[in-house]
Amino acid sequence: MINKVSKNVTRQKRHLRIRQNIVGTAAKPRLNVFRSNKQIYAQIIDDTTGKTLCSASSLDKELNVTNGGNADAAAKVGTLVAQRALALNIEAVVFDRGGYVFHGRVKALAEAARAAGLKF
Repeated sequence: MINKVSKNVTRQKRHLRIRQNIVGTAAKPRLNVFRSNKQIYAQIIDDTTGKTLCSASSLDKELNVTNGGNADAAAKVGTLVAQRALALNIEAVVFDRGGYVFHGRVKALAEAARAAGLKF
């Protein structure tokens, strides 16, 4: 019988390979994306101190999202995390797609964050 490796396990391995090259500093923190089947989450992280500077998700009450698992919700999360970052004087970030393909919800979040003023 063939043992099939979980898609999440392969994603986590891919993410570890990506993280060997991507490091968020105080000057240019890391914008991390995590997506589940129902929600999407974004965090801006300073890896030198190991602290999350700001975050946003489709569960935030101010977004008023009924379905967090689509590209529209991801775009709203992208604009919200960009607004929160700009309020903390963070203008440039390093984008960490979290091992996901840069397509669909991840791409919608990234493009919305760029449109709201973040540079990456």
